[in-house]
Amino acid sequence: MLSIIAALNENYVIGNENKLIWHISDDLKRFKKLTTGKTIIMGRKTFESLPGVLPNRKHIVITKNLNYSRENVSIVHSIDEIIELKDTTEENFIIGGGEIYRALIPYCSILYLTKVHSNQTGDAFFPKFDENDYSIIATEKHGDYDFVTFKRR
Repeated sequence: MLSIIAALNENYVIGNENKLIWHISDDLKRFKKLTTGKTIIMGRKTFESLPGVLPNRKHIVITKNLNYSRENVSIVHSIDEIIELKDTTEENFIIGGGEIYRALIPYCSILYLTKVHSNQTGDAFFPKFDENDYSIIATEKHGDYDFVTFKRR
């Protein structure tokens, strides 16, 4: 099964200059809780923006660079290799960036979104999606942001 985890604002902005715009402690804790022990899938730029390999997770990096390699990381060169994971029972998390979200959202069963109540600008965006294709299965309101979990109908 493929799931997405992302933090986005009212303009669907997820980042700027390959960095997160906001650092919400509870969002980072939620990310850790949901992804620990699971596979996380990301584009090369997202991987390189991390402080290193995140503990207790299998990393899959998607890149067009056929010579790209990193220790303790699986490398794939095609979105099709990731789409195959949609039929597995294990939950696999897509963690960014924008191009990867856009390519894989049609294959994802669950979206774990942190909706940040801001209108900051940026250069990386979450794809707009039809919320009518999903049921909201959980919501937690936190003032400046909400955790909203969508499940594909």
